[in-house]
Amino acid sequence: MKLLTFSTLFPNAEQPNHGIFVETRLRYLVASGAVESRVVAPVPWFPSKNKRFGHYSTYARVPAEESRHGIQILHPRYPVLPKLGMVVAPLLMANAMKKTLGNIIDEGFDFDAIDAHYFYPDGVAAVMLGKYFNKPVVITARGTDINLIPQYRLPRKMILWAAQNARGIITVCQALKDEMVGLGVAGGSITSLRNGVDLQRFQVLDRESIRQSLGLNNFTLLSVGQLVTHKGHDLIIQALPSLPEVHLLIAGTGPERESLEELAQSLKVSHRVKFLGSVPQAELKTYYNAADTLVLASSREGWANVLLESMACGTPVIASNVGGTPEVVASPDAGLVMPRRTTQVLIEAVRALRASYPSREATRRYAEKFSWDDTTQGQIQLFQGILNGGRLT
Repeated sequence: MKLLTFSTLFPNAEQPNHGIFVETRLRYLVASGAVESRVVAPVPWFPSKNKRFGHYSTYARVPAEESRHGIQILHPRYPVLPKLGMVVAPLLMANAMKKTLGNIIDEGFDFDAIDAHYFYPDGVAAVMLGKYFNKPVVITARGTDINLIPQYRLPRKMILWAAQNARGIITVCQALKDEMVGLGVAGGSITSLRNGVDLQRFQVLDRESIRQSLGLNNFTLLSVGQLVTHKGHDLIIQALPSLPEVHLLIAGTGPERESLEELAQSLKVSHRVKFLGSVPQAELKTYYNAADTLVLASSREGWANVLLESMACGTPVIASNVGGTPEVVASPDAGLVMPRRTTQVLIEAVRALRASYPSREATRRYAEKFSWDDTTQGQIQLFQGILNGGRLT
């Protein structure tokens, strides 16, 4: 099968961690030998590479074409309109991509189907392109595209239109499937295929030597994710005054860094909080192994890959009860799910985990149940069924 993978969520030379979960799933699918793929990962157009423009200039520095893990990736530009952007983004994206997809076909890669990731605007644009080129489209829902964006009337209408006109829909957890059914999408058109974890990349290492090299001597929490409000890094910092001697490592970048630093200072725990900045995914295993617990205090998630990555390194997790998290953290060997997302509940969860801490071997064994094999086979069966003339049933 020849697939065109279409998503703005895909790593590039300037943003190596951006959409890494889309790339990882595709890598395993291609490695099966059943699929060839080209990637079109659109990037917003911006006129200047000057870094004084902040993250906008990053878009301008993304290469037009690159190769990662043997997969060819194109980064064509599309226009984004301030204020009106959310409403018109799918149409602008689709129109801007017609030439790129046409060139791919003309050059000999006449793809069989479009494999789109993230429903809005990407999935909506993909269905528009599918109609234009007469290609079936499968859309994967990943989280915010379903549990947040449909709160807006017009995007919700376009998401439902795309869902009705896609030949197949994938969700990364059962919770997202339930959410889509609640929006009015027929459950029979949706397949839930959970994300797996790269068990070769994320392994149990020599924890003591890593901790020594990092200067860690205390019970250490790790929080991984963008420094944005819904990730809940502030909730963890607020718990530290009640957790004497517990330290916190925060991996990620984002607009909330200054306010988080000020919060730590105001609570007099800044000496116990270390901001690591952006950590390449290949280096995250060092911090997963060094930490005693990964804490994910998000207010919303689809399927949080950091949970399985941490477990694969033998480190249990504490996570808020959102999205697919209860499907991931379903055993004491995995860690704890907080019944409520409050500072006090987090404090109690840390104490409870310390009192009944699983062995690293048990946590790793739990993670090994989440290989990519089932997900890869599920995708192959889905696309084969569609290309044989059927719609997902």
